[in-house]
Amino acid sequence: MNLLLKNVRLVTATEQTDPQDILIRGGHIEAIGTDLPTAENAEIWDVAGACASPGWLDVGTQTADPGYEHREDLHSVIYAAAAGGYTALASFPNTEPAVHSKSEILYVLNKTGGEPVAVYPIGAVSSGCLGKDLAELFDMHHAGAIAFSDGQKSVQDAGLLLRAIQYAQAFNGLVINIPHHQTIAGAGQMHEGVASTMLGLKGLPALAEELMVQRDLSLLEYANGRLHLHLLSTARSVELVRAAKKAGLPVTASVAIANLCFTDRTILGDASAQGAFESNWKVLPPLRSAADVAALIEGLADGTIDFIATNHTPWHDEAKNLEFPYAEFGMIGLETAFALACTYLHEYLSLPQLVEKLGLASRRILGLPVSEIAVDAKADLTLFDPNREWTFTTQHIASKSKNTPFVGQHFRGKVLGIVHRGRVVRNF
Repeated sequence: MNLLLKNVRLVTATEQTDPQDILIRGGHIEAIGTDLPTAENAEIWDVAGACASPGWLDVGTQTADPGYEHREDLHSVIYAAAAGGYTALASFPNTEPAVHSKSEILYVLNKTGGEPVAVYPIGAVSSGCLGKDLAELFDMHHAGAIAFSDGQKSVQDAGLLLRAIQYAQAFNGLVINIPHHQTIAGAGQMHEGVASTMLGLKGLPALAEELMVQRDLSLLEYANGRLHLHLLSTARSVELVRAAKKAGLPVTASVAIANLCFTDRTILGDASAQGAFESNWKVLPPLRSAADVAALIEGLADGTIDFIATNHTPWHDEAKNLEFPYAEFGMIGLETAFALACTYLHEYLSLPQLVEKLGLASRRILGLPVSEIAVDAKADLTLFDPNREWTFTTQHIASKSKNTPFVGQHFRGKVLGIVHRGRVVRNF
């Protein structure tokens, strides 16, 4: 693969450069400079406004493979990731069977080894993600598990989570938990507040998250291992993590892109138009209040929240094309995360900060190196135009599932493609 990228700005976590050329030959960066000569047999990309950054990584992607391939499989999720600018995924273990032993870890790694997007499996904390018996963490670690979590099935048993944190210390393993107290949440459908009351939907209280954040931080303080709190959604959760970090606890945190851009009143607004109670807005954690969104953005900007996740959760039509209370939680997010961030967050984060939060900080937390854009380095690049105006359609969806509320939405900021593992995937 020979590729000449013309007039691209290089964007890292700390800076962006003037336009330069990048010559890639055989999967490695051969030269960087201005007005590079055209290499023999090289494809030329000369796209106005293009930028290149080290490749991004999404954490907590639902791949649905094995077991639920009608929703998503490892091939389709890879190309959904490429469409969104991601050159790597850390996938959750909520499959059938669950990714809870070295066999499933090796299945994921072997099936994706030659693909243009790397998939790093997250092993289950408990056998079957059932929250009862500790899974084979050590074996999974040696097989290639990047971290441990029960994914969207939050660990309800405090003793189990404590043992997982303690056990993983032996190999500096990271435990990831979504703070969601199921007995508090009950049958809640959306954020508990004025909007849920007006819509007549059962509320999902912020306490269901905040109580578990407090619990998990207390367990971490006792165990002194490594813990990542995934998908914070409330102002109080941000405050708790901020205080924990100031106290020196080794905790990190993330937020879903939808929770940064929309509030519970988004669902209320849809209810007043055709297509009332749009079930694609039913996500977990739920869209919260405007005050929560402001606190999440502030926490992201000041480093309390380390990175943005897509919360990519594919569902087949029969699971989402239902009345709101009966629909499953979740939307796909890989293809639209960057566009949402550019459209709604550009006033709060610079472009280097956005790149850091979208896909580079997650690599550091998982212990993976951030790729260099340097001569002789392997080409691991995300290509994008932060100012391009475009309209999202179903043709832009690479996922098998179509559960997104953004079809027809006008965006600012578009991913142009990725270069990784000697492969090029272009989106223009």
